[in-house]
Amino acid sequence: MSDATKKTTDTEPDDHTGSGNAPLPTPEAQPAVIHVSQPGVASSNQATNESGLTGRFKSVLNQPNDSTQKTLLVTVIMCLLCSVIVSAAAVLLRPTQTANAALDRKRNIVQVAGLLKDEGSVEVAFKDVESRIVNLDTGEYTDQFNGVEYDQYAAASDPNLSIALDKKDDIAGIGRRAQFAEVYLIGGSENFKQIVLPVHGLGLWSTLYGFVSLDQDLTTITGLKFYNHAETPGLGGEVDNPIWQDKWKGKLAFDDTGNVKIEVVKGTVVPGNQNAAWQVDGLAGATLTSRGVSQLLRFWLDEQGFGSFLKNLKQREAS
Repeated sequence: MSDATKKTTDTEPDDHTGSGNAPLPTPEAQPAVIHVSQPGVASSNQATNESGLTGRFKSVLNQPNDSTQKTLLVTVIMCLLCSVIVSAAAVLLRPTQTANAALDRKRNIVQVAGLLKDEGSVEVAFKDVESRIVNLDTGEYTDQFNGVEYDQYAAASDPNLSIALDKKDDIAGIGRRAQFAEVYLIGGSENFKQIVLPVHGLGLWSTLYGFVSLDQDLTTITGLKFYNHAETPGLGGEVDNPIWQDKWKGKLAFDDTGNVKIEVVKGTVVPGNQNAAWQVDGLAGATLTSRGVSQLLRFWLDEQGFGSFLKNLKQREAS
């Protein structure tokens, strides 16, 4: 064997060469791409399968619990749910609340008139009460409203049903006065034994709402009661004290000439003084509240309030 033949025989053919051609390039190894789905997170392919608001909603709910978007969404859902529940409860309970408010008003009226004994039935005691609407400007009864549908304090905010008061006349500090008011006659309008009048006026921290009851002579006070206020407990709040309320019984609202004279004095009433019949002990440490009670009674018993109505009643009783 020749040297040339031996050289050719000893050489192994290259797998990457073609016969008579240049060597082919060796392909580089491509790294494998592995898609790992994270727990609780939808893949992009899954997300694209969902469409519209429902898809967005589900994608947010599928996020982790500490996700900002999921937290906001759950908060909004809870707020809407609570709003629906509260609104439904308000609508469903409104008849009950209205009935309770009416019952509480009746209770205050029969209490100030001394008709409710030993926490007896309010409805039974109220059967002896007749309510009428009065035109405060003329002092006459009116059938334009009835007690069920008319709210004196709501009417005071209505320019069509109220008047603005001059500062010099507004000694009660109420700003506006309704043109009509509801009064309560114990025993009926023809032969009443007492008359209960709604009153309100400014104290120290709040407006005091209450009732004053007058005897058949329309001069002697048979009771005074406040049912709503925000005066300081232990000071002005003592207007609720039964002991102080009892001090009003038998006091005179008007003098012999028909002028309003009742007042709450500073300190205590001096026994035997000539004005004692028109005076009530003041509330200790509550000078402004005491003054407010005096002013609101003078306002509502005088011409700006029920003055014309009371005068008309006295004339009818005298005739």
